[in-house]
Amino acid sequence: MQRTRPVGTVEAAPQYRRFLSELLSFGCVGVVGTLIMFVGANVMRAWLGGSPVTSVVIPTVLSTLTSYLLNRHWVFRHRDSDGSGREVAIFFGLNGVGLLIQVVCTGFTYYTLGLHGGVAYNASLVAGVALGAAFRYWSYKKWVFTPAVA
Repeated sequence: MQRTRPVGTVEAAPQYRRFLSELLSFGCVGVVGTLIMFVGANVMRAWLGGSPVTSVVIPTVLSTLTSYLLNRHWVFRHRDSDGSGREVAIFFGLNGVGLLIQVVCTGFTYYTLGLHGGVAYNASLVAGVALGAAFRYWSYKKWVFTPAVA
């Protein structure tokens, strides 16, 4: 007796696998970017005496540059790039929104809640990174790394 597949599963499986592969690759890039940001933010805050907000901004810019290169040449390499500065400009603009999400989380914890310890600082970084990552993934797929035109 031969098993039959429900209609539509043949086409859905490759799309689902591509989505999972893309999402896992994006997550790996996110881990690299997050490490750059966390280490940089904590070094700037603890050893260089930076403010909690400035300590997030500078490492996040370095993380953004690294993330763009990894996303363009690894995660979304199968998607179109027109070679103009449009993709880079939109990527950095959307990362500015992601950075704003992180800064709001950090600033809220430090200035509004009055929590100045290392645990609270890092918890606010985690919350900001998680919310920022969700926004970045959605926005990259929608506006930066557009599907390849057949």
